[in-house]
Amino acid sequence: MKRIESLQNSIVKHWKKLSTTRKERDKFAEFLIEGFHLTEEALTKKELIKGLIVREGTTIPDNWDIEGVPLYVVTAQIAKEIAETEHTQGIFAHCAQPEFDAAQQEQWQTLLLVDAVQDPGNVGTMIRTAAAAGIDAVVLGKGSADAFNPKTVRSAQGAHFQVPIVKGDLFDWVGNLNGRDIPVYGTALHKSVPMYEAESQQQFALIVGNEGSGVEPQLLEQTTQNLMVPLYGPAESLNVAVATGILLYSLIVKTGV
Repeated sequence: MKRIESLQNSIVKHWKKLSTTRKERDKFAEFLIEGFHLTEEALTKKELIKGLIVREGTTIPDNWDIEGVPLYVVTAQIAKEIAETEHTQGIFAHCAQPEFDAAQQEQWQTLLLVDAVQDPGNVGTMIRTAAAAGIDAVVLGKGSADAFNPKTVRSAQGAHFQVPIVKGDLFDWVGNLNGRDIPVYGTALHKSVPMYEAESQQQFALIVGNEGSGVEPQLLEQTTQNLMVPLYGPAESLNVAVATGILLYSLIVKTGV
């Protein structure tokens, strides 16, 4: 156990940057999580935890397995400095971002591809939904919110430790999936069919798009089929995270995954 009392400590500065800047998260392939629930989820992948950070006076639950995890006790001032929430619970985990090599990626059979969804809350909710639906992986394309932004992490509610998340060129991914004969479903309001017309498949990928402009039209030209969620009321559209949940579960029910 190491006690830290200075805001000028180099590791405190690093934690702060992980919490506030994507550049730091990308450079070191690390991120910071906050709160009891998320920290408990992180402990399910203990090998990713580089340090457990506890505000003085905060009690770690007795049932947590923290053997071998570096432990830092910090002052209330430091906890406030690195916290992303206004009323922090006083517990954090400094984690490495999971990595997945090409061999692992080739094993994924069901995927959610996210095209330029910019809101961290939406991205986090979609990651959480994908994990709940048993999807093999989530691929975030160019222009999407950072998977490890604190708001994304909080919205995902621990799903970062349950489902693989990678960044990638969606055109490359669609080409690869087409080469593997895995159906790719786009989402669009035009030149599409209602979701319940999708053919049953044991494997699939679903592409969802930007909150305002939807999926890149050139991507939609490379899909197996484009789907829509029928609107039975006067609403103009659905929130992208809500639509994602409906479509994933519709496809999964049909494929028997």
